[in-house]
Amino acid sequence: MSHQTPAGKWTGRVLAPGDGLRAWWSGRSRVQKWGFGVLAFGVLALWPLFPPPFFDTPGISFGGTMAQFAMVAIIAIGLNVVVGQAGLLDLGYVGFYAVGAYTVALLTSPDSPWNRLSETGAFSEKWAWLTCVPIAMAATAMAGLILGIPTLRLRGDYLAIVTLGFGEIIRLLADNLNDITNGSRGLNQVAYPHIGQTEKLPDGVFSSGNSTGDANYGTWWFWLGLVLIVAILLLVGNLERSRVGRAWVAIREDEDAAEVMGVNTFRFKLWAFVIGAAIGGLSGALYAGQVQYVAPPTFNIINSMLFLCAVVLGGQGNKLGVIFGAFIIVYLPNRLLGVHLLGINLGDLKYLFFGLALVVLMIFRPQGLFPVRQQLLTYGKSARKLLQRADDTKAAA
Repeated sequence: MSHQTPAGKWTGRVLAPGDGLRAWWSGRSRVQKWGFGVLAFGVLALWPLFPPPFFDTPGISFGGTMAQFAMVAIIAIGLNVVVGQAGLLDLGYVGFYAVGAYTVALLTSPDSPWNRLSETGAFSEKWAWLTCVPIAMAATAMAGLILGIPTLRLRGDYLAIVTLGFGEIIRLLADNLNDITNGSRGLNQVAYPHIGQTEKLPDGVFSSGNSTGDANYGTWWFWLGLVLIVAILLLVGNLERSRVGRAWVAIREDEDAAEVMGVNTFRFKLWAFVIGAAIGGLSGALYAGQVQYVAPPTFNIINSMLFLCAVVLGGQGNKLGVIFGAFIIVYLPNRLLGVHLLGINLGDLKYLFFGLALVVLMIFRPQGLFPVRQQLLTYGKSARKLLQRADDTKAAA
């Protein structure tokens, strides 16, 4: 489709599907966007109950797949704050995910020496997970602050190497501190919300015992994740429209120019790092409660690359785009699970598929499927045209 400028003229340039959709979305009013958003999330919430035939995952529970998608979507939004909005290349974001998961596990697992479970109070079996969620977010935010203060004066590849090392250090600590983390054996029986307890489900709807029917425990975890996604989107959206968000955009586009214009680049980069870390910790707490088991292999560098892949595929800086990228990362391997071609299980080739997808994307669409940078360039071009028109008017007068 052709692109129409704010002045109403058609440029004749053919847009990609992502551009056309985003151009249509940008033309909607704020009330319309809210209406479409509520409708879209409502339909998404009903998917596990009424899965579309083509989208169903025959090899695994569709509710469990959607629950995994919600966790990865939260991670992608948090990583997008760091990479997409502030322009900081973080290759060790899985470290924050691990800190959040281990915080919940260390405070609630019977295998942990720091177990704080009690019969009553905030750390009772029913409320322990909910109590640990803000603690996990605070712990990861503190980890982001401790890591960010000495490292955020670095840029580009140097920052990427440092963050990569941070992610590996967290995993190695979890693997070697046997007296605290139980080493490679991991921590079992992590707390989860005991809500909706009945005679049929004595441990509640979030327990693994709720494994039959459409509204199984995976579906309930997905619904909880969806509520958290909406809350995070509201927070991040308000930040984007604030002075903090404008500073992030300036740093991402040209850090030197932003600093010359008076932006305290170090402080705003630290803000992005801490906020992104806290969101990653929230997803880690969600993972620990859902799986009820935390072990070091989950937090390897490969998973960190997959999280970054979700951001790159969806479009850096576009919070809705990275959610779509997270869906691709989670859904495709589960959809292909059990599908054999020439005796090969296609579900085991996810890294090959994502690697090829990234290569193709970098060649034909390096901005991602739903880029945000192009919108900024469009606004800049429109501003230049308005200034040129004003100059022409003065010259004619």
